[in-house]
Amino acid sequence: MLSNEHTVSDASTLTGWYKSSYSGGNHDNCVEIASGHALVPVRDSKNSSGPALLFSVNGWTSFVGAVKNGHLYG
Repeated sequence: MLSNEHTVSDASTLTGWYKSSYSGGNHDNCVEIASGHALVPVRDSKNSSGPALLFSVNGWTSFVGAVKNGHLYG
């Protein structure tokens, strides 16, 4: 069920969730994305029934590119 145009209140209502192959074994601080949707849902892997953020495909692609190119770091 959508809470607004940028979130889904219960991410478990969506299908197609997966972690990146770069997440590795037991990393607890991972996000998952779901494929097969018009927008890209992103959730905390530790809270599968919690909220998910929704990104446009272009927005998500830009974010991933910025991370890969080292433009975002913490």
